[in-house]
Amino acid sequence: MSFAGPSLASGGKTVRRALEFGRTYVVKPKGKHLATVVWLHGLGDNGSSWSQLLETLPLPNIKWICPTAPTQPVTVFGGFPSTAWFDVGDLSEDAPDDTEGLDAAAAHVANLLSTEPFDIRLGIGGFSMGAATAMYSATCFAAGKYSDGSAYPANLSAIVGLSGWLPCSKTLSKKIGGDETARRAASLPILLCHGKGDDVVPYKFGEKSSRVLVSTGFQDATFKAYNGLGHYTIPEEMDEVCAWLTSKLGLGGRSP
Repeated sequence: MSFAGPSLASGGKTVRRALEFGRTYVVKPKGKHLATVVWLHGLGDNGSSWSQLLETLPLPNIKWICPTAPTQPVTVFGGFPSTAWFDVGDLSEDAPDDTEGLDAAAAHVANLLSTEPFDIRLGIGGFSMGAATAMYSATCFAAGKYSDGSAYPANLSAIVGLSGWLPCSKTLSKKIGGDETARRAASLPILLCHGKGDDVVPYKFGEKSSRVLVSTGFQDATFKAYNGLGHYTIPEEMDEVCAWLTSKLGLGGRSP
């Protein structure tokens, strides 16, 4: 889901929405710092709750950055303010995408990663709306630019999306074109996990997101389904995330 304030226009040109993001929580690596992952919470949540869970994972070489989304009116809540990465009306095939809000959120995440050492592998993960933002960031990385045309700066090595969906899926094939774009898409590992009992973001959205990513050139996309799992996470799913990140980020002596 997503939302944001009114667009700012000057001379007919859309200006990226100015939003005030909330507090960022950082979980420092307990061992040698090899990778940094920005983890994005779901609608109405904050960075603190996920930072507490991520701190318990057996991934000593990862630094976790858990930002808090801006508080803004959310259409799906009838305009009531909530923490959200972008605006969302309803989850349907024809619902419009808040590309301005998505660009602002993706830019905030890229900015958080911009000060990491050059030899550190970078990743983005998230839950629900946070997963949607992570997937959107993956498409910006592959395209080399945001939807507004400005350059995307982060060099990503992994994307994780739990109980989420792929924004702008209908136009992705137009975004991913050209040899260099196709190469970046093919090289980026993506893990999507979704519960078959999810009554907030239906399972079919997660499954379709995976299919669209693969069909547009994201060859290293993996989709994991969980029977009976609703709109939350479980230890089995987090174990899967840990093993996948360890492999794809080259942690623990395994090959990337």
